[in-house]
Amino acid sequence: MVASCSDSGSTTPPGPGATPTAAAGATPPAPKPEPISVEELPLPPVAGSTDAGSCTEAINPHRTGCVGQSVGLQSGGFLPDGRSVVARVTFVGAPAAPDPASVYSGDQLILVRTDGGKFPNGDAWKCVTCGVPEKNAAGRSPTLDYPQPFTDGKRILAGTNIIDCDSHPIADEACTPEQTHIYPIHWNNTADGSGKGGSIRELRIHPDDVHLGFNSFTIANGRFGQFAYLGRLAFNATPTTGTPPTPRYDLTNVTRLFDPADTQPVTVDPDHPDELVYNRDALSVGELRGFSKDGKEVTYIGYPEESSNIDVFAADLTTGKVRRLTGHPEYVDPVDLSPDGGWTVAMDTRGSDRQMFLAGMRGIPPITDLITTSATSSTRNNGPRRFFQPILIDRYGDRGDYAGQQINAEGDGSPGSVNDPNWNGMADPKWSPDGTAIAYWQALAVSPACGGTNPLPCETSTEPGGRTARLMIAHLTSRKPSPAPKVAPISDEVPWGVAYEPGSPIPTRPHPPAGTYTLRGANHGTAKIEITETPDKIAIGTVSVTYTDYSDDGATTLNGTEKVTVTIPALTTSKVDWFSDLTQTGATKATKKTSPDGFHLTIDVLTNIFGATGTLTTTIDGKTYRQPANGM
Repeated sequence: MVASCSDSGSTTPPGPGATPTAAAGATPPAPKPEPISVEELPLPPVAGSTDAGSCTEAINPHRTGCVGQSVGLQSGGFLPDGRSVVARVTFVGAPAAPDPASVYSGDQLILVRTDGGKFPNGDAWKCVTCGVPEKNAAGRSPTLDYPQPFTDGKRILAGTNIIDCDSHPIADEACTPEQTHIYPIHWNNTADGSGKGGSIRELRIHPDDVHLGFNSFTIANGRFGQFAYLGRLAFNATPTTGTPPTPRYDLTNVTRLFDPADTQPVTVDPDHPDELVYNRDALSVGELRGFSKDGKEVTYIGYPEESSNIDVFAADLTTGKVRRLTGHPEYVDPVDLSPDGGWTVAMDTRGSDRQMFLAGMRGIPPITDLITTSATSSTRNNGPRRFFQPILIDRYGDRGDYAGQQINAEGDGSPGSVNDPNWNGMADPKWSPDGTAIAYWQALAVSPACGGTNPLPCETSTEPGGRTARLMIAHLTSRKPSPAPKVAPISDEVPWGVAYEPGSPIPTRPHPPAGTYTLRGANHGTAKIEITETPDKIAIGTVSVTYTDYSDDGATTLNGTEKVTVTIPALTTSKVDWFSDLTQTGATKATKKTSPDGFHLTIDVLTNIFGATGTLTTTIDGKTYRQPANGM
């Protein structure tokens, strides 16, 4: 499957109120659309069933394994030479031991050639972890998600493991199972160093190959949360404390990328205690997403700049200077920055209208977001079905009518085409080392996200064997190679973070106390804000806002009311009671209104199944955006 794209593929534009990511007067014109050619990369053949022995020699003459229709796919980054990408797949149908092909079973890491070539085994792919002796994988974690090669080409991060091949490059023929080791990563979170260590997720390698960014869920005062961290990887051949007591990588000199004493996004004005201030430059790392290729910046999902609009930001690890990478009202999450630092590739729901009922009205200050971000971000998916497509955005972000370029826009939208809307982008898109290509993967919507009671009919896969995942590569055909700089090890210290002390209490994110406040529009008008805390005062329960001729940009004016109450019926579940009656005039004419009985949403941040009563509807210049149907 190959398609070319020279069309812009632009989706719903940001419109008035979009915030440029460069200083006023410094933002260049939007880039012109560029030619992009998209093709599918090869994967192992599909077995007819998951039964032992179903991967026959007739299906795979090389006897190097099969996947099922449910591939278990997750693609990762390129090897340093740009000729291969790493991916996780689930092998099925292997014969029983002692057949040599029995090793092609379960979740494994493979390398996939991107240049049309083959490995010495005759396949366009090579299994890295199949057949690794148990003694070489003592204490390993079973997870192999978010696979990322180190820049040395000799190691791969996968899940909470690091795979290496001694002195051999991973792609080299000399890298055999006997030479391969799988080492677990251990984060000490107790004062005496005992125990299995802290739970870490969404790991990202820093380009210096020495440091690791990661996230960790927290439970404090009965509330579910998350913090991001940066630590140094140190190989420990003979651990004396903690588990597993096997050779492993320890995370040392860890910094939490949050300081409760620092300026928060929304604060009480110290000179006017009856006024609130929104601090655009505040550091608010919610979930770490990666690093710039020069190693100077960390990317993350941060506190919104506009109400209900979830965006990605970058912060300088030394100075703490923040820049907004995306501004479109749709949801964005997985991103990767180009080797030359000039571009972002993002998986974004723009074009699907998934989030427009919540975030389509621009220029609303992020005040109700003090309590709604968990719920609003959770509406982006329908269970495992995502609505992402890969979007190419220049360094200066969404602005004016520029909403980036959809990488896979070319096609007729038919089943199996590169822009088939039922094939959704997943995490994470990755740039090639020379900046001329982008690898990403897609999954087909399957039951119960389609079919049955769901209004979306299930599509029959056109992929080999009917598999429901595929690995893609987009070639930016007009670009010349522009490799990323070599990165020396950075400092362990992040001046705006806080050094992590194992066993120390989990901090809480400060919030404005209960009271009545005024927020002044940057251009004119006011917002009267009433904050009510929960009975235990550990969180905000209700935010009520009345806007009177409010404007930050001077082009649009906001009037009306909004009131939101959030309760937590279960640890990861939010129940939101939302009442909105907002009207915007000026350059954009828009409304954001709930039904008379309000909009009531209950959603789990880990499952993302939409379920609501009442309605929340946004209309912008005559175009109406309504909430998804329940279960969609």
